[in-house]
Amino acid sequence: MTEQLMVKQERAARTRDTLIRSAAEVFDRDGISGASLTAISSRAGVSNGALHFHFASKAALVDVVEEEALTRLLAVTNGALSLGTSRVQLLVDVTHALAEKLRGDVVLRVGFALSGETSRPRRMDLRERWRRWVEETLKQAESAGELRRGAGVQDVVTAVVAATVGFEVLGVRDPAWLSASTVARLWRLLLPTLVPAAHLAGIEAGGPRRP
Repeated sequence: MTEQLMVKQERAARTRDTLIRSAAEVFDRDGISGASLTAISSRAGVSNGALHFHFASKAALVDVVEEEALTRLLAVTNGALSLGTSRVQLLVDVTHALAEKLRGDVVLRVGFALSGETSRPRRMDLRERWRRWVEETLKQAESAGELRRGAGVQDVVTAVVAATVGFEVLGVRDPAWLSASTVARLWRLLLPTLVPAAHLAGIEAGGPRRP
C-alpha cells in the first residue's frame, strides 16, 4: 500500500467519524425527523457530496450512529471484573459509568434515544441490550450467593432498568439526573433490599473510587 493511499484512507476515516458525531449532535438537537443532511454536512464542515460518498441517505446515517452507540455501550458493560469485586459492585459501578458516558457522549445518548423511536424498525435497541446485561449480571450475583434471600432477580431488574432508563430520558434536559450523586441515591435505596446486611458495608453505592 502506497503512502499516498494510506493518507487518503486515513482522511476518509476521519471524515466518516466526524460525520457520525455531527449527525448525532444534529439528531440530539433537532430530533431524527427534524434533522437534515445539509445541517449535518455543515456541522461536519464537509460538502453534501462528501456526506453522500460515505452515507447514501439519512436512514443509513441513523443506522451507523446506532451501531457506533452499541459499540460504546458494550465498551461500558464488557469491562474486566477486578479480582475480588462482587457482581453487585460491578452492577453499581457500571451504572455509574453508563450515566457518566450518557452525560458526555452524544453518540451513546442518541443511540439510547433511538430505542424509543417507534417510527423505525427495532434494530439494535440499546435499552433492551442494557436490560439483558443487568439481568445476566444479577443472575450471576444470585448464583454466587451475593443476593439477600428473597430478593427477586426480576424485581431488581425492573427497578434498576426503569430507574436508569428514566435517568437517561430525564437527563436529556437536565444532566443532574445523570450525576454520580443521583445514581448513588438510587443504590443507597436499593442495596439494603438486595444485599445481605453482613455484606452491605462492602458495597460502595458511589461507584468506583476516583484516584
